[in-house]
Amino acid sequence: MKVIILAGGYGSRLSEETNLKPKPLLEIGEKPIIWHIMKLYSHYGFNDFVICLGYKGYLIKQYFQNFLLHQNDIQINLKENKLSIIGKNISEPWNIQLIDTGLNSQTGLRIKKSLKYVQDDTFMLTYGDGVADINIKKLLKHHKLSKKLATITAVKPPGRFGALVTNKKIVSSFEEKPSGDGQLINGGFFVLNKQIENYIQKGNIVWEKQPLENLAKNKELSFFHHTGFWQPMDTLRDKNLLNDLWDSNKAKWKVWK
Repeated sequence: MKVIILAGGYGSRLSEETNLKPKPLLEIGEKPIIWHIMKLYSHYGFNDFVICLGYKGYLIKQYFQNFLLHQNDIQINLKENKLSIIGKNISEPWNIQLIDTGLNSQTGLRIKKSLKYVQDDTFMLTYGDGVADINIKKLLKHHKLSKKLATITAVKPPGRFGALVTNKKIVSSFEEKPSGDGQLINGGFFVLNKQIENYIQKGNIVWEKQPLENLAKNKELSFFHHTGFWQPMDTLRDKNLLNDLWDSNKAKWKVWK
């Protein structure tokens, strides 16, 4: 089953970092966030990826082209013009199609352009800038049982600030970063039937607007409520938080060994 990853945006809210590289290549613990996302899917047996490229997409191509160089120690024999891996060959069982879906394409158009690489009736879709400890197999099972065209993962956004717990005009304690206002939001991690292509009209369309709204209107959009860890990398603060969690061995999204 194909996993489509949207990795073509400008990442403008992280411009201090994305001036040099696309957001999916920003690192958590010396590995790009897209690697973390792919490791999650791979842990559950999904290893066939279509990556939708746009802004600085050539750098993502270069990363995967040189993947073994990033992962391994190497030996270079200049006289014989030969490169070899030293010791254990660290790799991944991934089949990756890297597709240029346009510099200024919106998410709907990127999806539409990538569907020709999807052979099965069902496929997965996510963004290249967020991690979670979501159980992908349970998500897929939920989608199949729903018998809908699309399933969206619903999450509560993490709180940005610590909250004061008050009692009779005094502060009784602090609650660290409670969840937002209790409303569920789009957490990415979709499972979709290929017929959703009928909901993506011609033009440079945003997936999260008309297509999802019409799927909901036609009662073809189910939701999988994920109550575990979920965190996007939208800002420098988010990036630093994810790196702090990784460095302190508290990265809940690391479900693989």
